[in-house]
Amino acid sequence: MTFKEKLEKMGACREAVQWVSDRNEAKAWAECERADWMLWLAERSSWCTGKDLTMAGCQCARTALKFVPKGEDRPRLAIEATERWAKNPTKRNAAARDAAWATARAAAWDAAWDAARAAARAAARAAARAAAGDAAWDGDAAGDAAWAAARAAARAAAWDAARDAALKEMAELVRWLRPTTKAKGE
Repeated sequence: MTFKEKLEKMGACREAVQWVSDRNEAKAWAECERADWMLWLAERSSWCTGKDLTMAGCQCARTALKFVPKGEDRPRLAIEATERWAKNPTKRNAAARDAAWATARAAAWDAAWDAARAAARAAARAAARAAAGDAAWDGDAAGDAAWAAARAAARAAAWDAARDAALKEMAELVRWLRPTTKAKGE
């Protein structure tokens, strides 16, 4: 069975299956720039422990801490609590781990996406001014339409670029989850 067929059988998203094309599992893992796909696969594979998966998730969440406002320690503390649980899992603190992880993920991702949105808005304004030119400032219908179209296109492009950059950064952090030896049958 090819890796592409394996992913289809596992229920991977269509975009991931198309991206894999004729890559084997080891090559796909080495070249993938989508941490979300990698974590999805690691969670469903026998070569990754729950502890390792949790630690990789914490590493990914830490990448968003740079967007958390100064003095807001809850995301960092939640990540640290999750890491402590992963190193010493007990039933007694499993609920605390779950709550901490949910908080860390939500707070860190919210902060990261807020920053991405702000960057997208700034890029959209700059691109719209350049693309729409003086017509956008004249207040006529054509200028208003040009401004709206340029702003929407720039915002979408900036948002996509910010998301892709974040996923690529995280992909490098989770690459260690896969053993370096070839998967069976490759």
